[in-house]
Amino acid sequence: MKTKLKILFADDDLKYSLVLKRFLENEGYDVTYTGNGAMAIKEFGIVKPDLVLLDINMPEKNGFEVAEKIREQDKQTLIFFLSDRSDKNDRLKGFKLKGNDYISKPFYPEELIARIKERFEMSASEMQEEVYDLGTSVFNYSTNEVRTGNSKTLITSRQAEILRILVMNKNNAVSRDTILDSVWGNSSYANSLALNVQITYLRKALTNNPEISITSISKKGYMLCTESKAK
Repeated sequence: MKTKLKILFADDDLKYSLVLKRFLENEGYDVTYTGNGAMAIKEFGIVKPDLVLLDINMPEKNGFEVAEKIREQDKQTLIFFLSDRSDKNDRLKGFKLKGNDYISKPFYPEELIARIKERFEMSASEMQEEVYDLGTSVFNYSTNEVRTGNSKTLITSRQAEILRILVMNKNNAVSRDTILDSVWGNSSYANSLALNVQITYLRKALTNNPEISITSISKKGYMLCTESKAK
């Protein structure tokens, strides 16, 4: 028997939400509904959905804040923003937060169903994991994992973004500003301090691999060094 697609749906418009929830359930989806952002974050860890539908204007936590929290722990689950805020800046913010779609209200339920089916009918080849070989370690960017032998370390999505940049520039210095702009969107002082902390965590994640190190380059940034370069 085919497993039902699990959807977490968060929107504070109760009347509208119940109608859309019923429509989705009639299509065979397993839908969990919540009326505010804080509850959506709690339910995410319980439900473990395949798809999250987020209104933006919600009490306690808005949709953008919910998406940011989700992406800190999960990069795989699809996120669709459903909003009457159709301004270009809102749409861009949604995609910057790694949202997978942004649907402006009002919309026909059939349109949402079509977009859901399009996303989940992607072939397995299109959803291949992104994995990097680091000697005795393997960095799985898709699942936020660093494996060394039988040891597995889970890192945050932000740490995975940083490590990916360093891996793709292995044995070459990457400037702090490049990392900050790519991961945080700007190179403010607060973000610069946060980068220092994230680099410390990444070094710990690679502790069991003597072949790899993250080296600080004075006035330049950081470099992921292989054993030969590190000597």
